[in-house]
Amino acid sequence: MAHRIFTTSVASVYPHYVNKVERKGRTKGELDEVIEWLTGFDDQALKEHLAAETTFEDFFAQAHLNPNASAITGTVCGVRVEDVEDPLMQKIRYLDKLVDELAKGKAMDKVLRA
Repeated sequence: MAHRIFTTSVASVYPHYVNKVERKGRTKGELDEVIEWLTGFDDQALKEHLAAETTFEDFFAQAHLNPNASAITGTVCGVRVEDVEDPLMQKIRYLDKLVDELAKGKAMDKVLRA
């Protein structure tokens, strides 16, 4: 059975990402930059996905994942992102991990694996 997050709209989770980073002194612009780095969606494409309430499944199906995404390692909710077997769940965990790193005050070049 597919995980519930797969059919959840990105738009329903996005405000939580924004709140999380803004509480820690980061900006929505920085969050959007992280999302663009991971998915290839620029501001306009991201806005369209949010407006259309695209599911995580469709969002990542249409994304052009950054070739350096495999450099994203560490844990999210106690799970090592590099060990997640389901490819879609791994992409969602990559996004969660990047949001966490941004919120924790990591420098953008480190978050973006520059």
